[in-house]
Amino acid sequence: MSSHHGESVSIWFQNAAMPERIALKEDFKTDVCIIGGGIAGLTTAYLLQKEGKRVCILEASDLASGQSGRTTAHFTHALDDRFYLIEKYHGEEGLRLAIESHSEAIRKVEEIVRKEHIDCDLKRVSGYLFAEGDKRDGILEREFEAAHRGGLIDVTISTTSPFANIQTGPCLHFPRQVKLHPIKYLKALTEIILRDGGQIFTNTPVVEVHGGENAFVKTKDDYRIFCENIVVATNTPINDMVAIHTKQAPYRTYVLGFKIPKNSYPDILLWDTLDPYHYSRLYERENFDVLIVGGEDHKTGQNDEPKNCYLRLEAWARKKFPLIQETLYQWSGQVMEPVDGLAYLGHNPMDEKNVYIITGDSGNGMTHCTVGAMLITDQIMGRENEWEKLYTPSRISLSATKNYVQENANVALQYADWINTSFKADLDQLPEDEGVVFRDGGKIVAAYKNINGEMEYMSAVCPHLAGIVAWNGAEKSWDCPCHGSRFDCHGKVIEGPAISDLKHAEHHRPEKERIFEKNLQGRFDKNAVE
Repeated sequence: MSSHHGESVSIWFQNAAMPERIALKEDFKTDVCIIGGGIAGLTTAYLLQKEGKRVCILEASDLASGQSGRTTAHFTHALDDRFYLIEKYHGEEGLRLAIESHSEAIRKVEEIVRKEHIDCDLKRVSGYLFAEGDKRDGILEREFEAAHRGGLIDVTISTTSPFANIQTGPCLHFPRQVKLHPIKYLKALTEIILRDGGQIFTNTPVVEVHGGENAFVKTKDDYRIFCENIVVATNTPINDMVAIHTKQAPYRTYVLGFKIPKNSYPDILLWDTLDPYHYSRLYERENFDVLIVGGEDHKTGQNDEPKNCYLRLEAWARKKFPLIQETLYQWSGQVMEPVDGLAYLGHNPMDEKNVYIITGDSGNGMTHCTVGAMLITDQIMGRENEWEKLYTPSRISLSATKNYVQENANVALQYADWINTSFKADLDQLPEDEGVVFRDGGKIVAAYKNINGEMEYMSAVCPHLAGIVAWNGAEKSWDCPCHGSRFDCHGKVIEGPAISDLKHAEHHRPEKERIFEKNLQGRFDKNAVE
């Protein structure tokens, strides 16, 4: 089971596993080097391989150990950021292309599953968006009208819930959406890529990306992949210091899996309009069903009690679905929210033309990543694609300027907090398997007390752009509130954009603890001599 991005493990690894691969141990050449072994990287490799390209995937940990293994796998063209907002930011033609591209992504996945005979529980189901909360402001009516302007004439609106045992109230019906088992799907893609001669290496972090005529990728162990094109298919780009990170924001999202009686609820996808919002789907078992409910999103590193998000999510779910029994699964993930609602797919700005990125999933990672793979395949093969302008990472959406300013003001506030906050902590009162950030003189230290009661100290300064990390008690990780880098409890980087670990700070321990350890070591040395 893979849990490299945190303490929790998703439902998908309970009955499926990704193929194990080894780390890169030599230099070599290929046509396309793809960084990231999730749905974006694997789909890109699959499509390019079908075009006759030699492909190589480099994954920092295990395949699908990031957000692709933590998704709830809603494959849908009903975009999280609402059609009427997409139309505001990108115009009516942009809305049409967004709907078209996500619809084509669904068809592409169906085509791959059918052609390759992949058993991944893929199923067409209906999706429903319902308005909830005091301030509904005609949101369903606006979304309905925008959907029809974008070409989805089969979307219908209902004034009452179509289900006897789910009280949605007014809702929109999106027919023929898709759900699947993401790990079964990605496992099959991996096996096909390897079967057809592709190279895949795990536990191979990349530290440098060099585009241009003599393009190459350098790994942490100082090996090089020389190639014609590079695709950075990580959740957020590891090769950018600033550019893209000012245009999107990281959010944590939470998921619970509840046991429910067989066939007690309809097999649908469900989304609400609350902020933070909620979403659900079913996963069928032999003797019971699992209701998978997600939501309660918040800015990464900006929630003092992330465990409470699970409590709020459970309270919402039990109110909405009264037949829920015990909780079987809980996990969290991280999504990147672009300021204008659509992913950044294609040529990386301020880089050479043969360097591409796939990022900014905006809660629709399954389809956005598939769109990105299709688009970049066309770009590498020299084909025109009418989606290119819509998704270009270099775009500037003037109508989304307010969002851009708000997100970057939020980042600036995190740096201000570093200067103005005292970061006091009583380490003696810190429970085992918990962490805290505190100021030690002029330095800010991240302290973790392991399950044996031993303290570990490291710098709290994120190596990406010097944000101050916060402790995430739900995942036992250190999360940066600026651009979403994450580190395990020992300081090892587990999520970019950072590519290096938190620096250890051995000399920041309290004096009495250093003296105790020194005396203890002296007794060990004495016993060894005797």
